[in-house]
Amino acid sequence: MKKTTKAAMLLSSLSVYKGILNRSVPRALHRLLLSVDKEPEHFLGAYGDFYSLLCDRKCSNRLCYIMTEAALFDENYFTKLAAANRLCDLTKDESQAVIRDINAILFAGNITSEDILEDYKYKEEIADIAHTLPVWGCGSPAEEFCDFDNRLDRIALFHRTNGCGMFARYKAFVWREGGIQPIVHSDTVALDELVDYEYQRNLVIENTKAFIEGRNANNCLLYGDMGTGKSTTVKAVVNEYRKDGLRIVEIPKERLMDFPLLVDTIAEIPMKFIIFIDDLSFQRQDECYTSLKAVLEGGVAALPSNALIYATSNRRHLVKENFEDRNCSEVNRRDNMQETLSLSDRFGLSIGYYVPDKKKYLHIVEELAKVHNINISKEELHLGAEAFATLRATRSPRTAQQYIKSLL
Repeated sequence: MKKTTKAAMLLSSLSVYKGILNRSVPRALHRLLLSVDKEPEHFLGAYGDFYSLLCDRKCSNRLCYIMTEAALFDENYFTKLAAANRLCDLTKDESQAVIRDINAILFAGNITSEDILEDYKYKEEIADIAHTLPVWGCGSPAEEFCDFDNRLDRIALFHRTNGCGMFARYKAFVWREGGIQPIVHSDTVALDELVDYEYQRNLVIENTKAFIEGRNANNCLLYGDMGTGKSTTVKAVVNEYRKDGLRIVEIPKERLMDFPLLVDTIAEIPMKFIIFIDDLSFQRQDECYTSLKAVLEGGVAALPSNALIYATSNRRHLVKENFEDRNCSEVNRRDNMQETLSLSDRFGLSIGYYVPDKKKYLHIVEELAKVHNINISKEELHLGAEAFATLRATRSPRTAQQYIKSLL
């Protein structure tokens, strides 16, 4: 049997890892392998498409790496069990199927351009241009697949540490167009970059640690003045505990009607999720308000055990209040007020963030100046920071950050 024919048959017969054929490079390689008996126009088109994709992925000398990387980030029965540390549920036959698939991927990843051209049915017809076709290198597989020898422990350890599927590759996601989409360039802010607000931050950290460790944890509302670091705190905490399997999925307020779909999507994934709602507020008690209230407590579509809601808002009670709301014409005025307050009350942990006084604001400026190695006198730094805050009519961590950036 020709090497290319064998590789094509092996890829066609993938079972557990069949999902890698939805990835661009493995799919293009499979198409190229199947074209070795096709007419030159079809074959050369598949050849060019495949090489173009290799270049796009910066892997023209690393075919084996990109094939095994596709396997590493595939979400399938085995990778889910490994991420959940439940390989004991894998039967002997299922284990053999996983091993077979990995060996098939390694075999296909070591197919060279010379192998392709040697096995091509009509190679005489393209003899004049065959030597001009680009060649690729196979290189080494991803680290977890080196010296595989039919042992799954190193691959299982990767998934136990990093999760599976796109949740192993990325750490931040957004709910968009009815599905979870990865954020390729997410905010990398770290906890040690944040200044002051230690009390508030520690409450979020302790709640998150309890959640990760499987202890009782609360949905969390971070409320208060703008620019005080509410959203930044959430992102920094998620970055800190990414290694422990924590991920963040942001859902826009206008898509809260999709909440049941979102929780159904993540419920069976063996990782922990912070569902993040930024700048949450309502002008009135609309359908989104009711949907979120039901999910937080009392509704049929409750949160799964692997998810918490973290929300930020400039409003303590989330709903815009007018004086007429307090003097409403309803017979039961108290009921109207209770309805207004009922959503914020369903967050088990509410943490207030307020603009700092002058002393704390200047301390934040000083600490940020140290981080960025800004070498000017303390007096000059303070004068500039105060002038900058006056122009923006507020002292806040965000104002301090903007002032430091202006000096840079």
